[in-house]
Amino acid sequence: MTDYSKEDFLQLIKRIGAYLSSKVSKIFNTQDVSVWAIAGLAVAVIFTYRLFRTPSEPRRRQPKRQAPASSSSGVNSHPDANLFPSNVGSSSEESRAQTVINEFFQPVKPTLGQIVRQRLSDGRKVTCRLLGVIFEESTPEELQQNQATVRSSVLDVLLEITKFCDLYLMETVLDDESEKKALSALENAGIFTSGGLVKDKVLFCSTDIGRTSFVRQLEPDWHIDSSREIATQLARFIKYQLHISTTKTERIASNVFSSSSLEHFFIG
Repeated sequence: MTDYSKEDFLQLIKRIGAYLSSKVSKIFNTQDVSVWAIAGLAVAVIFTYRLFRTPSEPRRRQPKRQAPASSSSGVNSHPDANLFPSNVGSSSEESRAQTVINEFFQPVKPTLGQIVRQRLSDGRKVTCRLLGVIFEESTPEELQQNQATVRSSVLDVLLEITKFCDLYLMETVLDDESEKKALSALENAGIFTSGGLVKDKVLFCSTDIGRTSFVRQLEPDWHIDSSREIATQLARFIKYQLHISTTKTERIASNVFSSSSLEHFFIG
């Protein structure tokens, strides 16, 4: 195998580093790039160095053949001279190196927790309405008449939010029985045991004005609600909002995002 000079090896390291940085920065948060880049680069350099240091199999010495007498001066006396170009070994080694790089730097799919944290822009406090977001029921009247039902598709996202955010759930209810139904549904879904949520952070009020007041007092980084009216009122006071609506409407404000469901906003 052809030996590489120090300059060639350093150039290869730089190419690997640039490739790694561009890939990792698209997946992880900016604060995590340096750690992953250093670790990945170190492993890549070791793999590449070992690849270049692997000795090739010794070629068997071929017996010399007596060249046949040339019948004319125009015939090449060494017919095998141009069959194997001098750069064949180098091209093969570059191909092997590129294969190692491609296999090592396969795209890494981010976890749900990483996606949730990135979408929330590292917000540390979140307030969220229950009806129309976490519950199947969408109005206080439905909650009063029926048993509250937690949407199964929202559970994973909700539990990820509780892992790194101070989460408060809230709802407007018509009576004490509706409040009991809501708490029972959340408890049966395992939100109080699997996540970081406690019952004291589930708030109830009798009017939408009361819910708006809760949000303003808590001053969250994000508020999630299915009421367009409340999202409009809070747009001036809350940094970010997510408006949940099954129908497409005009955007309320630049800091108010919209989605058909909570889980769709994070995982599509």
